[in-house]
Formats: sequence, C-alpha cells, structure tokens
Amino acid sequence: MTTSSIEIPRTAFSRPMLRTLLAAALCSAAAAAAPIRDADTAAWWQTTRYLASDAMEGRDTGSPAYERAARYVAERFRRAGLKPAGEGESWFQRVPLTEVAVDKPGTRFDIVRAGTALPLAFLHDITIRPTWRLAPILDAPLAFRGACSRAEMRDVAGKIIVCFNLRRTAGERSAAAIAGGAAGLIAVDNPYFTVEPPRWPAAYARTVRIEGTPAAADEALPVMRLNADAFARLIAGSGQDAAAILAAGGRDAPLPSFDIPARLRAHFAIRTARYSSPNVLALLPGTDPRLRQEVVVLGAHLDGYGYGEPVNGDRLYNGALDDAAYVALLNQLADNRHGRGFRRTILFAAFTGEEKGLLGSNWYVKHPTVPLASTAAMINLDQLRPLFPLDILTMLAVNDTSLGATVRQVAGPMGIRIQADPEPERGLLQRADHWPFLQQGVPSTGFIFGYVPGTDAERRYRLWYRTRYHHPADDLTQPMDFAAAQKFNSFFYRLVEAVADADTRPTVLPDSPYRHRSK
Repeated sequence: MTTSSIEIPRTAFSRPMLRTLLAAALCSAAAAAAPIRDADTAAWWQTTRYLASDAMEGRDTGSPAYERAARYVAERFRRAGLKPAGEGESWFQRVPLTEVAVDKPGTRFDIVRAGTALPLAFLHDITIRPTWRLAPILDAPLAFRGACSRAEMRDVAGKIIVCFNLRRTAGERSAAAIAGGAAGLIAVDNPYFTVEPPRWPAAYARTVRIEGTPAAADEALPVMRLNADAFARLIAGSGQDAAAILAAGGRDAPLPSFDIPARLRAHFAIRTARYSSPNVLALLPGTDPRLRQEVVVLGAHLDGYGYGEPVNGDRLYNGALDDAAYVALLNQLADNRHGRGFRRTILFAAFTGEEKGLLGSNWYVKHPTVPLASTAAMINLDQLRPLFPLDILTMLAVNDTSLGATVRQVAGPMGIRIQADPEPERGLLQRADHWPFLQQGVPSTGFIFGYVPGTDAERRYRLWYRTRYHHPADDLTQPMDFAAAQKFNSFFYRLVEAVADADTRPTVLPDSPYRHRSK
C-alpha cells in the first residue's frame, strides 16, 4: 500500500491554520490542569488526538488499524522532508510475528470443592499466559507454597502450585515447579506493591513473539495470575486466613505452606495466528561531513492494546499517553526541522510490538537498517506522563553513559532536576524500547516525570497507574498539564540538538555493565 492514500489533517502541519488549531486544542483541554498556550504544543496535541482517536482503534500490533497508523506516521515523515529508512527504500521494516491467544468465549476456570464448582471470572479473577504448548484442559489439585522459592517447593508433583507473587522469587518459581513435576503455577498478586499496583481486568490473554524465537523452557507449564481479591475463595476450607497471608507476604514475612482442599479445572479456547507488523523508520541526514555517518535514534512505540476486556462499558484501549503522544512528538520534531539536518544523522523510529515485549526494537537491533556500530545514541520517548508541573525528571541509565552529563547540562537552565530511578524494583529500564539498544552497548536512555514523595504530584502519578495505565481511560479525555508537556517537549528538542550537534560522540561509562558491549 502507498502512503499517498492516507488523508492527513491539514492542521497537523499547516502554519496558516495554527490559530484555528490552537483554539480547537484549547477547547479540548478545558478539563486539564493547565491549558495549551503555544502553537507547537497545540500542533503536537492535535497529532496525538488523531493517533489516539477511536478511529485508530488503539493501534494493536498486527491490526488493520495499526497499519493505518503506520502509514499516517510515514506520510507525516515524508511531508516533513525526511528520507525512508526501512526495507527496500520504503518507510517500513516489517517484523514477522506469531501469536497464541486464549480467547474469553469458550474459556472457563472453576474451583471444584466437594463436588461443587465455583467459577473464577476469566480476565477479572484470573488470567493465563498463553503458550504454544498449552494443553486445552487443566485439572489438578491445588497447593499453596508461600513465595515458591526453591526451598518451599516441596511435594508439588501433579499439583497446581499457588504462590504469593514476590519479585525476588519470580526467576525461581517456574524452574522449581518444573523440577518438582507441578501441573501448573498460579501467582497471587501482591496488593501491597503500591509503587505499581496490580491492574484488573486484564485486557486479554495473548502472547506474541518474533517468528522463529526458540521455545522457552517452561512453555509446557501453565502459568496463571490471580487477583488478590479472589485468593480467599481459592483457599477456602484450608483453615488459613487469606488476608493474613497477603499482609505477611506484603511485608516479606515467612509464609505457610499447605494443601488446598480443592482442584482447579480449566478449559482453554486456544487460537494461533501468524502476521507481520511494521516499524516506521525515517532519516534526517546529517550535515557535517565528519559526523553525518553517526546516527542518533529517536524512538517511541506506535502500538497500543487495541480492543480488550471492557471497563465501565469501554473496550477500546486508546493509548493516548502510552504512547501516541510521543510518536506525535517525533512527528512534531520532524515538522519543525522540515528537512534541516543536525550535524549527525537522525533516525526517527516508531516501533511496533512494544506492548507485546519490545518486539519491534528487538527486531531492529538484530536487523538494523543503519549499522549499530554507527549508532551514536538512542533517546526513547515512553513512560512520560505530563500530569503535574515538570520540575524533576527521572533519567534511566543516568549513570551508565555520558548522556547523563549532557542531559543535566540541558535540563539545569530549564529548572529541571535530573535524578536516578528511585524505584528500580519496577524494572522500568528493561520495559521500554531503549533497552535492546543499551544491551548492545549503544548509549541509550528514557525519561519519567519525577516528583517529591508525599506531594500532590505523587498522588496524580500513582492515580494514573491505578486507573489509566493499560486501561481504556488512557484516552483523550484525561486531565493533562499542558504547561508540563510543553516544557518536556522543549527539553526534548534541546536535548536532541545537544546530542546531534556535539563535537564528541556519546559513550558508555567505564564502570557501566554495558561497557563491554559498546562498539
């Protein structure tokens, strides 16, 4: 398909229409903490509105709606004067994918106790990790084994083992269950992990991976997740206090081990598919004869969740801040430059499959369209929530590369304090598209809006994760602080200029664990 068939809103980049655009954006921001007060932010938000509109259907990886969004972004890059950087002189790099899903119709979970079946609501009480070796029927007795560390996984053969979900034992559970001959594994949510509370319902149960990826060692083991609210029903009749167990687990206290006088009986409606989904790649060639062979990657992910389990009657997960707004920022930077290069070349990358496991960025680093040895840096736009004034930015991998010093030089005059990740237990460094690049030794980073603990800013941040993250409520109606968004966008423009025009190339610092991987 050609990009010319995509209809682009003129207001996305037509300067004579900016006054009209600004007025429209002001109306759309009526409920926000601060209105839009400048044309650049208004244009950015108009693109966000287009990408996160209901017409784009949440841009799920591999969907027709995602393909429409990809063509739109490519056409915006073309009109901004960029050059295609995909396969065969196109804007696209297609990623071959394979999927297995457990569909809600036809799937059932029951706790069977004394001949009576008590249903668990799929996607609300319980969900399952689909795998290509998952059997369609699971029926086995239940047993609780604390946090399921290796020492606790005794007498598990033929049983579905229930575990309190402690992150420190996550790497041991599956291996210990397989070694002990367990029939399955259920991880019970830790309701006391308040830095990022568990979210229900699950949108759907799907696993997508790059075609040809070797099977995981634990694919034959059914692995499930249980809503903590359903835990008491699961262990009823055991003589154990569900609330006390959850509280003990939340404070990392010792947990009991006991058999549960019930079975779990489940039937799975399993579906598989094969398809491809494109990264959108575009180049702004460098102007310096010495530096233009070095490439700075600017990334954001175009995919979202698409349609999923309804919440309050809404089944469309629009993904406005995650991550339509920051693909829109790539488009806005390209529009602002309109073909005027920096000293170094810029690769604009709108990645696919981030929400399914960083699939597009992982594919790219294994099949780069510009050599990784020539890739000077990767700056990723994700995990950004402009909900309160921007005074603090968390910078991921801040102490691993020379980008940390550059960022501080840019942020300081703007009144932005840079900090290291205060919550490394969330694993945010490993959860976005900068990570595959950093693993290859490319100086890479991403940012998160920071706050002082105990303030209203923290309250807004936590509330967003409880009520909007990977949720239909991440849409265009949510409150926004457009002054904070404007400040971040300006910071991003200045940072790109600082990195792309610097005399020296960014480096991985000597004490970083990624040093040995750098080119």
